Amino acid sequence: MANIKNVMIVDDSPTEVHVIREILSKNGFSVSVATTGEEALSKSKAEKPDLILMDVVMPGMSGFEATRAITRDPVTANIPVIICTTKGQETDKAWGLRQGAKDYIVKPVTEKVLMEKIKAL
Repeated sequence: MANIKNVMIVDDSPTEVHVIREILSKNGFSVSVATTGEEALSKSKAEKPDLILMDVVMPGMSGFEATRAITRDPVTANIPVIICTTKGQETDKAWGLRQGAKDYIVKPVTEKVLMEKIKAL
C-alpha cells in the first residue's frame, strides 16, 4: 500500500464521491474525481493515479467498459482498478474482474473494507 497515494474516484453520484473522498482523505490519500467513464479515461492518462475506484452504473460509458479500456491501454494498464458498485451479484463481480479490475467492493463503501482492499493490492 505504501506506493498508493493518489486515488481517482469515478462516480456520478456526488454523495458517493463525498463519502469515499472523506474516507480516503482521512487516511492520507490525495483524491481526484471523474464523473463519467470517458472522463476517467482521459484523466487516468493525464494524472496517472495510483488507484482508481470505479463505479459501474454511469451515464454514457459504463464502469465495466471504462475499466476494460484503462486496463488494456499500455499507458494506464499498470493502474489498479477497484470496482465500487451497488451491483452485488456474483456474476457482476466475475464480469468486473474479467474486465481487468483487481478487486470489487459492493456499496455502501465502509472505511474498514475500503482500507483492507487498498492494503491488499
